[in-house]
Amino acid sequence: MTASPPYASSMPPPTDTVPKGRPRPIRYLSAQVQRTTASDGSIRLKSSRELDPYDPSLANLFRAAAARAPDRIFLAERSTEGWRTLTYSQARKLVDSIAASLLDRRLSAERPVLILSGNSIEHALVTLAGYTAGIPVAPVSVAYSLQSHDHGKLKYIVELLTPGLIYVSDTGPFGKALAAIENYKIETVALKNTSNIGTVTSFERLTETPPGRLVEAAVAQINEGTVAKFLFTSGSTDLPKAVVNSHGMLTSNQQSLAQIWPFLEEQELVLVDWLPWSHTFGGNHNFHLVIRHSGSLYIDAGKPTPDLIQHTVRNLAEISPTIYFNVPAGFAALLPFFEKDVVLARNFFGRLRLIFYAGAGLPQDLWSRLETISVRSTGNRVPMTSSWGATETAPAVTAAHFPIERAGNIGVPMPGVDLKLLQDGERWEVRVKGPNVTPGYWRSPQLTAAAFDAEGFYKTGDAVRFADPTDAARGLIYDGRVAEDFKLTTGTWVRVGALRVGVLAAASPVLQDAVIAGEGSDHVRILAWLNVAGCRQMLGDSAPTTYTELVQHPGIHERIANALQSWNSQNGGQSTRIRSVLLLCDPPSIDANEITDKGYINQRAVLANRKSELERLFGSKRHSDTVIIEH
Repeated sequence: MTASPPYASSMPPPTDTVPKGRPRPIRYLSAQVQRTTASDGSIRLKSSRELDPYDPSLANLFRAAAARAPDRIFLAERSTEGWRTLTYSQARKLVDSIAASLLDRRLSAERPVLILSGNSIEHALVTLAGYTAGIPVAPVSVAYSLQSHDHGKLKYIVELLTPGLIYVSDTGPFGKALAAIENYKIETVALKNTSNIGTVTSFERLTETPPGRLVEAAVAQINEGTVAKFLFTSGSTDLPKAVVNSHGMLTSNQQSLAQIWPFLEEQELVLVDWLPWSHTFGGNHNFHLVIRHSGSLYIDAGKPTPDLIQHTVRNLAEISPTIYFNVPAGFAALLPFFEKDVVLARNFFGRLRLIFYAGAGLPQDLWSRLETISVRSTGNRVPMTSSWGATETAPAVTAAHFPIERAGNIGVPMPGVDLKLLQDGERWEVRVKGPNVTPGYWRSPQLTAAAFDAEGFYKTGDAVRFADPTDAARGLIYDGRVAEDFKLTTGTWVRVGALRVGVLAAASPVLQDAVIAGEGSDHVRILAWLNVAGCRQMLGDSAPTTYTELVQHPGIHERIANALQSWNSQNGGQSTRIRSVLLLCDPPSIDANEITDKGYINQRAVLANRKSELERLFGSKRHSDTVIIEH
């Protein structure tokens, strides 16, 4: 199959014809790296720039922002009348009152605040009140309440944290989740429908407590080690781990970002952001970045899914961000809209200083398409960059604070962070030490002990390689999770991270995500989900209306087959050639730990859960949802 399918197409031009344009100027801290080799053969990397002093209190960080820009919009979210907004001075008054209410309830790290609902103004106020009172908050994935069938993870979290208060936006949709944990007798605070279940405290009551000396005393007692929040990460295990995030972890990380991105002081920061606050990317990196620079955060209720992406499109048509953060799945979902709508693209790129991706590898095809639209919209290339870190590192460890021309470079160590690199074949396992690193997992001493090596470096489980082995300042290339890689029966290693990114780029824009399979086999095969918007863009008027029909559509199969045949012709090794693809009809499961709120696919969990699909993928019988690449 070599002929192009006869379908309407508004696809972007090939990447070799992308107009380069001039890069839009941006001021970075120059990247300077110290590299040494330890006696055990490991490589040590750190920034040549020292970390400047930082306030170890998020309460002070927020109060300083309110003092600098009291009348500036701090938070905004959509309501029936348009955008509902809150200025910094308005937020400061509410935060202090809520903090007093939390202190009156004698909450503490042993009895923290559990937040079940998603991003909202009230969610932000409760979080900031916790910071102010020195009482930890624990935002958990909305999916544990709204998408779970057994609420098993939610029950486990409640037993682990023993919260003293639970906040939900609306008891209606959260009714089943609250009923599942009602035996724990925890006070519930809600914004809406407070009479739906049992005794519920209205959110408004929290805002009526007058702040006083207790609040000021609480702020004064916060230090670098005070627990600010618990964030949950599950990795490849069944039960989530509660990562301790201290005030000092979070403020030191923001100081590092402020040093490498001096351009942030040149323009008022405006974010339009959907990334969930139950994850470190949205809840720590982005939310605290806004506060550190007295910026404005427009809370986006959209998500990179077929039924929610239109919300993001609408928001970006109205609000022009100055930096835009997203995961690769988010950019993949938005690109068809940018390519089709010139006005939308111009509004998005109009005052954008930086495009930032993280959370997963970005296929080069998406990078090139974003550059193309940027040049067509503004005449310039908006700089694109990435970073790397983890929930345990608050989160940023490395950042590409220098111009990069291709996806994949995660940059160099940020000020204050030390890296230890241990050789693993042609790549390096990376470990981290610094003020941004967690002290451990809450009430889990064995997990904590296992997470650190004898020198106190946090063992991330991620691998990197040097962009230039002779010059560490050229950055590191992310090379996947060490635990995800596997061997074929020939003994050849399959590097899952790099292969996944390459395959998604080759099959863009029809594939949304993929899982690499083949351990114990002699060939590599793939489980994949379709990108609905990309498929419909390719098929034009002939596109079917349902996802199942797309999975079985001959045009989609032909596009994938042609793309991966081309990939195979350029990647001849047994560990990189793709034999077949099975297109999955059902979405990844949150209960089964297959996906996070931000769209990151758990490779190991998907392979463990989908035995029947794997049998079909590796079986001899051809199915209507299977694309055969070669015979």
